[in-house]
Formats: sequence, structure tokens, C-alpha cells
Amino acid sequence: MASSNQQARMARHSRMFVRIGGFSGFAAIVLGAYGAHVLKLRSGIEHEITTFDSANKYHLIHSLALLAVPMSKNPLLTGSLMTAGIIGFCGVGYFYSFTSDPTPVKLMPVGGVLLMAGWLSLAL
Repeated sequence: MASSNQQARMARHSRMFVRIGGFSGFAAIVLGAYGAHVLKLRSGIEHEITTFDSANKYHLIHSLALLAVPMSKNPLLTGSLMTAGIIGFCGVGYFYSFTSDPTPVKLMPVGGVLLMAGWLSLAL
């Protein structure tokens, strides 16, 4: 009985991260279109545009990676690490790109480490 409950919980977590991956992928495409059609028209923000491009690329790649979470040994851990990494790395990159405020940029490496940990969690 306990095994059945655990399997049901893992299935819910798996479905949740597939949905998060779908919404995250949608957001990555919308933001990419914004970057290509609005942000790149602004002059004098070359570094912000470079940061935006990196954030958007990693956002889309990791949105797709969330679709693999159901295949991981521990979907809750893997999905949580990847989701937090997307927010920590990509979200901060987007914030900097839109505001030119470098204050939170020092948090981007933390987001990057969370993304790496998510990949390791997926592999192990």
C-alpha cells in the first residue's frame, strides 16, 4: 500500500514538472520574440542583449529538459533543481536585461549551479 501511495505521489510530481516545462517553454518563446523584436531595437545595451540571449537559450533548453523529469529516479528533486535554476539563472538574466540593474547578477552563478545539479540528478 505504501509503495502504491509513493508511486502516485511520484506520478503527480512528474506530471507537474511536465506542465511547468510546457509553460516555461511557452514563456521562453514569448520572451525570445520580445527580445528579437523589441529589446534588440534599443541602442547602448549590448551587454544586456548578450545576457538576454544567454538567459533565453538556457531557458528554452531547460524547459525541454523538464520534460525528461518523469524519467528521473527522483522527479521532485530533479524538477525542483531545474525549476529553481531556471528562475535563478534565466530570471535574473532577464531582469538585468530589462532593467540594466546589475545588483542581482551576482546570483546567476547560483542558478547555474542549480541547473548543473538538476542535470546530475537526472543522470544519477
